[in-house]
Amino acid sequence: MFENLSDKLEKAFHVLKGHGQITEVNVAETLKEVRRALLDADVSFKVAKEFTNRVKENALGQEVLTSLKPGQLMTKLVKDELANLMGSEVSEISLKGNPTVILIAGLQGSGKTTFSGKLANFLKTKKSKNPLLVAGDVYRPAAIDQLKVLGEQIGVPVYTEIENKNPVEIAVNAIKQAKAQGNNLVIVDTAGRLAVDEEMMNEIAAVHKAISPDETLFVVDSMTGQDAVNTAKAFNDRLNYDGVVLTKLDGDTRGGAALTIRSVVDKPIKFVGTGEKMEALDVFYPERMADRILGMGDVVSLVERAQEQYDEEEARKLQKKIAKNQFDFNDFLKQIEQIKKMGNVKDLMGMIPGMGKALRNVDIDDDAFKGVEAIIQSMTPAERAEPKLINGSRKKRIAAGSGKSIPEVNRLIKQFGDMSKMMKMMQGGGAKKMMQMMKGMPRQ
Repeated sequence: MFENLSDKLEKAFHVLKGHGQITEVNVAETLKEVRRALLDADVSFKVAKEFTNRVKENALGQEVLTSLKPGQLMTKLVKDELANLMGSEVSEISLKGNPTVILIAGLQGSGKTTFSGKLANFLKTKKSKNPLLVAGDVYRPAAIDQLKVLGEQIGVPVYTEIENKNPVEIAVNAIKQAKAQGNNLVIVDTAGRLAVDEEMMNEIAAVHKAISPDETLFVVDSMTGQDAVNTAKAFNDRLNYDGVVLTKLDGDTRGGAALTIRSVVDKPIKFVGTGEKMEALDVFYPERMADRILGMGDVVSLVERAQEQYDEEEARKLQKKIAKNQFDFNDFLKQIEQIKKMGNVKDLMGMIPGMGKALRNVDIDDDAFKGVEAIIQSMTPAERAEPKLINGSRKKRIAAGSGKSIPEVNRLIKQFGDMSKMMKMMQGGGAKKMMQMMKGMPRQ
């Protein structure tokens, strides 16, 4: 996500390296490179030019503080302008109605159905809502089946009318059912097309008029660049929607849609999808995204994700075990489960300042802990509780049971021993060392 843009912006700031003062000449040279970086990221020329003009106005004439170098000041100015470009402040979703009705719109393949499931899961777990998903795509049976599967996965009912080909009737009937069975949230997934056409626009407009949703969200594939922005404008002209959802931000996206869409349609980005899992949905924070684009990490989001999985009582028990040097493989397995619930491992580590660039070419997938879990789960309860019991013959059995080699089992046991010692050293760089050791652990 934004890796290419981050690299190019970093190179642009190097122009100011060694300068003791910001001048019109070195600002112009730096912003020329910034503009190129934005254009390469598929930001429109008009938006890129306006962006650099605003940064230039803010930069010229600024006195450089003794503690702040020109390059650092320019980075701050670009960061502030990036945040402004993407909306400046977070925009909350409206949950006023009873039931709250949310209409999901977008092109085919943009990720509407997956997002509908993610949003239902998000509002169920974080806002204590009782959602009903509505299969309003009457043209693709696969979309209805997909929504049913997602509903079962997250424990949310799905309203369908298989024989009915009228999406307006389906949406109206679904809302009646939600009121009857006590669902205080209705999320209507709608049909998409491969391209914007009048028939699709008329249909989605008719659904919108019939149900008067409390919130209308336009879902766009962030990997489509300026095409996404053009589509967003076409939909907004007809629906006047409330916000944008960017999907597939974990893919090979240049970031142009995220940077441009707000200025074109004047509607906030409300959510971003960062993976296939139902938990891989984040509220969009412009300032935090600007930090990540500039390689500054996103510690606030990382802490928030950790707090969501934080159990105060469990933490106290774990602290006591660590203090008594009783941290075992059972505890380690619980920690792995908590980390996995927080999201994609590479994405999490990328939130640590400076780690994003370091991990650029490191392959860390969602199954990064699979090999570790297999080894631990092949141990007996006694072996997990007392790793010192694991001798040569036990290692051979564990390796066979987990599908791993004996050297891999040896490596995990050694790394676990080192990690146990480091649990008391988590401050002052201990966390970074722990991450480095985890990278070398056996995988699939």
